[in-house]
Amino acid sequence: MGYIIENANILKETKLTQTSLLIEGNHIAAKQNHNNHNKLMKMNAESFIMTPSFVLLDTKIPLNASFQEFRKYIIDNFLLKGCTTILTYISISYENELAEKIKETKTALISSPIDFLISVKIPLKSLTPSFIRKCKKERVPAIFLEIDDLNELSDIPWGWIKEALFPYNCPLVPIISNDLKKEARRALSKWKVIMENQKIPSILEEIRENQPLSSLVLNKLGLLPQKASLLHGSEVSYNLFLKVREIMNVDEMALFHYHCDRLVVTVNKGQVVRAGEKVLFKPGNGEYVRVRTPSYFAF
Repeated sequence: MGYIIENANILKETKLTQTSLLIEGNHIAAKQNHNNHNKLMKMNAESFIMTPSFVLLDTKIPLNASFQEFRKYIIDNFLLKGCTTILTYISISYENELAEKIKETKTALISSPIDFLISVKIPLKSLTPSFIRKCKKERVPAIFLEIDDLNELSDIPWGWIKEALFPYNCPLVPIISNDLKKEARRALSKWKVIMENQKIPSILEEIRENQPLSSLVLNKLGLLPQKASLLHGSEVSYNLFLKVREIMNVDEMALFHYHCDRLVVTVNKGQVVRAGEKVLFKPGNGEYVRVRTPSYFAF
């Protein structure tokens, strides 16, 4: 039998709204301001600020560590921060090693208690139509491109790249190399001009690690509306922060960075994984997320 979360103060990025959620199984069956389901059990969430559970980019997960070290890393960096989905990437030198490296990383994360996505990172000069086709076959959610020479941006056959990406259209994501950091603004400006002119699926800025991914990025990765949202049909994964005056007018990013001490409950796909200081670590409960349709929503 389902239940209702009443008076939920839902914060998504900068917008706070109050509504009620009808929960059936592990999914949100309806989202409405008023309900007439008098026979269902109800949970009053008026004392909390609710957010979708977070998705974080982390490329330093200790895949070869002992189980205890891995467990501590996951708890400290994800579960205690309200994150229930990880985005990471593997570095690829040769396109023929893509499938094997993805398989190795999936095996290394087999004991993860939360879901994970595996993207790839390559030097910009290694981006070719044949590599993209291999990424499409593996349903890679994003291709991170390390840019270390501004001139390389002009050397890539972008028309062929766009054609190879279609129709799956996983986004290209820039990484400005350390050697080019002093010219990062110029590099990103040139990147943006090319991506927009060529109409190539892409993220126009670098993705910062260890902070919640924005709705725009989540959509381009193909995670919305199933994950990281509290919409009709999405999974029941959310955080509850104690509603106090200090956090009533902050946005989701500030809540994550400066008010983590107010986080008291995290629910992942209908199961409580954090209650107060107690964390439930269930090895193998996480799943490898295989993206179906990037950019499902139009922003």
